[in-house]
Amino acid sequence: MTLSASAPATVYVLDDDADLGASVSRLLVRHGHAARAFVEPVALLRDYPRDPAACIISDVMMGDMDGFTFADAVRELDPDVALVFMTAWPTTANAVDSVRRYGGLDYLEKPIDEDRLLTAVAEGVAWSNGRRLLNRRTALLTARERQVFDMLVRGHSNKAIAGALGLSIKTIENHRAAVVTKTGTNGLAQLIALVS
Repeated sequence: MTLSASAPATVYVLDDDADLGASVSRLLVRHGHAARAFVEPVALLRDYPRDPAACIISDVMMGDMDGFTFADAVRELDPDVALVFMTAWPTTANAVDSVRRYGGLDYLEKPIDEDRLLTAVAEGVAWSNGRRLLNRRTALLTARERQVFDMLVRGHSNKAIAGALGLSIKTIENHRAAVVTKTGTNGLAQLIALVS
């Protein structure tokens, strides 16, 4: 699933209040996004595989499918889409769940603060683009190279990785060189930048 970095970011707005969804969508279009409003979660999920988004703004309280159930369903289709939740009935428990359990980047209270919404969408698009870039750049890694990559970016030394994986330091150095080559980076600092 690839999204062009030069094209406007696709952002979907999901709210069972059609007027609000259309209003938020127009705001996003005015700020350079390719936005589209949906009233039904099922319709968005049906169309999503053909036209993925960088960010989805979803109401929490909807008819047949709430925003959190929708989040689980869309994450099955695309774990790299950013989610921003909005609600007219905010609770602390839902705010915490929206971030911790459902991976939301923000939890906005209606009526929507436009500046906060635009900031959340910009952060969401950047996060999604970063995740997609990381996936593209690590797609060619073997399973062992991915293990080495994951340990390198967490700050482990070659010696520590060799010990943890039961391999020689020379083998780890070879895997590290392959990781750098396949990801198109110039060393550890750029590898770490891929995941930050």
